[in-house]
Amino acid sequence: MGTMLGGDSLASRAGVVTTDWAGLRPEEKRQRRMDNFLNPPGLEFVSPQAAENYRLRAGRLVDVYSLREPDRVPVQLPVGNFPYRHYGITLHTAMYDYDQAVRACRKFNEDFGEELEHFAAPWITPGRVMDLLDYRLYSWPGHRLGRDVPSVQFMEAEYMKDDEYEALMRDPSDFWLRTYLPRVCGALAPLRLLPPATDLVEVVNLVQLMPLASPEMQSMLQTLMDIGKEYGRFMEAMAAAGPSGAACGYPAGFGAFCKAPFDTLGDTLRGTQPILKDMYRRPERLLAALDVVADFTIQSVLASPNIGNIFMVSYPLHKGADGWMSPKQFDTFYWPSLKKVMDAFIKEGLMQHMFAEGGYNSRLESINDFPKGSVCWFFDKTDMVRAKKVLGGRCCLQGNLASSLIVTGRPEEVKAECRRLIEEVGAGGGYVLSAGATPEFPKLENLRAIMEAVREYGVYRK
Repeated sequence: MGTMLGGDSLASRAGVVTTDWAGLRPEEKRQRRMDNFLNPPGLEFVSPQAAENYRLRAGRLVDVYSLREPDRVPVQLPVGNFPYRHYGITLHTAMYDYDQAVRACRKFNEDFGEELEHFAAPWITPGRVMDLLDYRLYSWPGHRLGRDVPSVQFMEAEYMKDDEYEALMRDPSDFWLRTYLPRVCGALAPLRLLPPATDLVEVVNLVQLMPLASPEMQSMLQTLMDIGKEYGRFMEAMAAAGPSGAACGYPAGFGAFCKAPFDTLGDTLRGTQPILKDMYRRPERLLAALDVVADFTIQSVLASPNIGNIFMVSYPLHKGADGWMSPKQFDTFYWPSLKKVMDAFIKEGLMQHMFAEGGYNSRLESINDFPKGSVCWFFDKTDMVRAKKVLGGRCCLQGNLASSLIVTGRPEEVKAECRRLIEEVGAGGGYVLSAGATPEFPKLENLRAIMEAVREYGVYRK
């Protein structure tokens, strides 16, 4: 996430955000962003057919997000690591050999792109960059995991101690820089030697720069240069991949990435067990910190350089699922700060795309307080019939096709389940067919079955 620039304002950004922005109603801002999504300024399509396909597919998404019936139920295919496996490489190879990752995605697009209506791109984190950082927040193939493991795994720990709430709230940037980053990135441990930036009121004798003389700090700076060079190689490989998915006719609608404030604290800082204890031992401090995290989350996303060209903010929701906390705890600790973030973005016309991992059956009545057409709830294991009844009048719905079925089921079973979801949830519009979570190795025949189902059963009759 970025930082707010002095003197900069949302109204001055490129894209749909213009000088009259502040006077527009939220729904007018959202419509401008969606119009921009439908007709992206400056985008050069690879062919007239790609331009036609883009507008058709983007139009479907705009219709369902706005709770209208498009020509057909849109689908987001859970391709996972299939492009790499189809090419004969592992995720480890893709993370370290960027050229092979690009070639794997290109072959998938040539072999299956139009058939499956999916554009594969190497959305990978460079493994060598994480190696150089000594990044401790994740394990990945070849680093604490076997090379053949098909996924990246989160390594949770208590990266913020229970007596550090005040430090986080007093100066979040200072806490991230001098406390958090040295704990999660071994290569950045020397940052703890730096004095607080607030000590640099006036540089008199340059004593504040003394940490730069230490061999430890100089080694870190050299490592950062090596990281920059490696990331440059990665960016060159991505640039060589050719035209974007949008230019080839496949809209990318996810825009900015965001987290619920409780998840920022619970995943990234405190860890699950400590934050659950904090709800009992220090609830007032936790609530105060959640409010601070909400504020800098809003500020950071709205300060993104490309904020004027996106229309959606996407969230993976981790600790709000059924079973993590009681409904009362959800309404007290999880939901208010998340809603504060969502409301701020809705006010700026940004569509909210909420991936509710796990089940949200006990939350449905709590999460329905938004303007019509401003939120899409992407469910994993939630009763979709009930979700349609509770949320369908205001919110778009997505998901709930079982990932296990895509991996282990027969094509006829997958097709039947897709038909059920289309008929039960897609009635009247407002539904995107997709898996509840992306499987690592889906069967090709089951991906084809999903497309057969949406083409056969997902057409709206005008």
